[in-house]
Amino acid sequence: MRFGLFIPQGWRFDLVGIEPASQWPTIRALAQRVDRGTAWDSLWVYDHFHTTPKPSEEATHEAWSLMAGLGAATERIRLGQMCTCMAYRPPTYLAKVAATCDHISGGRIEMGIGAGWYEHEWRAYGYGFPRAGVRLGMLDEGVQIFKQAWETGEVNFSGQHYQVDGALVHPRPLQQPRIPLWIAGGGEKVTLKIAAKYADYTNFDGTPEGFARKSDLLRQHCADVGTDFDRIVRSSNYNSFIGRDEAEVAERRQAYIDRVRPHLNESQIAGQLGAFDNLPGTGTPEQIVENLRAMEKLGMTYAILYFPELAYDTSGLELFETEVIPALQS
Repeated sequence: MRFGLFIPQGWRFDLVGIEPASQWPTIRALAQRVDRGTAWDSLWVYDHFHTTPKPSEEATHEAWSLMAGLGAATERIRLGQMCTCMAYRPPTYLAKVAATCDHISGGRIEMGIGAGWYEHEWRAYGYGFPRAGVRLGMLDEGVQIFKQAWETGEVNFSGQHYQVDGALVHPRPLQQPRIPLWIAGGGEKVTLKIAAKYADYTNFDGTPEGFARKSDLLRQHCADVGTDFDRIVRSSNYNSFIGRDEAEVAERRQAYIDRVRPHLNESQIAGQLGAFDNLPGTGTPEQIVENLRAMEKLGMTYAILYFPELAYDTSGLELFETEVIPALQS
């Protein structure tokens, strides 16, 4: 099993209390610490502009700016977004940005891409909020544009949502034939079909039941479009409160509550905790290993972890590195 790590960027209130001028140095230092080791294959950011679940004046650092900065600040680790929203930037422009970041990083960019969902953010930035079918159509066409741009260096495309006439994308990415594509999301009729057509990696529901269902549907879509299902790596994201025993897990959980309580109401906190409690990424090392082994048997071979305290405390990260990763890589 391979492992990715979300780096704090503020979107989930994970830089609160750190002065803005110190936030990038904090992000950079954490990335360099992880880059020096060998436990993690990749670092990830979210593509959002406002905090969640409540928009606020707390910082949210922009994803592709971070790609460029992290590309220059690290040497080994791969760099991705989970996931870039297709409609936030014209796809030809985004293909150009990603290609440049690939050069800055020495060929380490992963393109995580999805249709987007955060309606408040869309409207706040003037993008409107098209219905789901339109957003998914933009995703499908945008990925086709990426492939042209990266594989040939020129884009000519006439679609329902995008028209491109002779756009040149040079230099092409260092990675050939192109930057790897992660199609994120588990929409059963459309998103998974787009993944079947184009994805090198998928990212969807990380519960046993949900993962098994999405995998079966992806297999069916692959058969329909003539893709080899087994060539697509299936990944999931896991939020983690980890501790050496149940008491330490509870302490880490309470520390999170205390940190976000000034910013979120009780209902919002409960909603956030629902993405941790009784799910595969939370528990003691032994419990998490057991959970992820069960997921591996279902075909989940790439886990991307989020530790909400990472900007303040790396002890949970270190415990995961020493007790969980080696057990799942042996």
